[in-house]
Amino acid sequence: MTTRVRANGIEIAYETFGSPGDRPLLLIMGLGAQMINWDEEFCELLAGRGHHVVRFDNRDAGESTHLGDAGTPASGGGGGAPYGLGDMVDDTAGLLDALGWESAHVVGASMGGMIAQAMAIGHPHRVRSLTSIMSTPGHAVAPPTEAAMAVLMAPPPPDREAAIRQALSTWEILGSPGYPMDRERVARTAGLGYDRGHDPAGTARQLAAIMASGDRTALLGEVTVPVLVLHGEADQLIPVAGGIATADAIPGAELVTFPGMGHDLPSPLWPDFADAIGELTASAER
Repeated sequence: MTTRVRANGIEIAYETFGSPGDRPLLLIMGLGAQMINWDEEFCELLAGRGHHVVRFDNRDAGESTHLGDAGTPASGGGGGAPYGLGDMVDDTAGLLDALGWESAHVVGASMGGMIAQAMAIGHPHRVRSLTSIMSTPGHAVAPPTEAAMAVLMAPPPPDREAAIRQALSTWEILGSPGYPMDRERVARTAGLGYDRGHDPAGTARQLAAIMASGDRTALLGEVTVPVLVLHGEADQLIPVAGGIATADAIPGAELVTFPGMGHDLPSPLWPDFADAIGELTASAER
């Protein structure tokens, strides 16, 4: 069941899985994505590894606050960004406050990994462990391929059916070539995402926030919590160099790469992800 709370001056929608007595685990999703992109089955796997899981919609996504009054940035650059990743970090910290969590194990994918990294830097006392998935310490470290950039800059779909078709074509390019795409799951998630909060201008504002944010490489050297970096070796949007750079920047970080994995979370790898995250959080608690 979706719950909404006030945090950092906005409303954030979230859902929980597992027992409140288990290790707190917060999932942060990526650019233009919603909490439903953390599939329920995957969340249940994480809960089964001893976690109380929370997934949520970032600002400008899904059922959280959309900052429509801020307008649409003029370009893909960060010059007209109405907010930065730091504001999204503050949203996340505010959500922890609303949940009554002093700290949590934080997992972020893509832009969510950037937010999670920045949270470990700026709010180290709130982060018990960090898992950075298919992310990068800076947007210039691992630029996307031409094909991935074309997907990123594609015009928004005019209606629900077009949104589903666009999602299928998008993940044909950005998805995992080593794993068959679950077209039914992709179509279902895309349709639900359209219904929950289709907002291309919101995605543009998130992209501007990424582009306006500086490189985190030097600051990541100060992170002392246990860190796991997961990345696909076939990622076209944030190539594996981004994951390598993240792990190299953080003392003691563990890097695990997956052949055939692109810029998504293929379901055959969910048990591997859940096991690795569970081992990290359990060791961090000890």
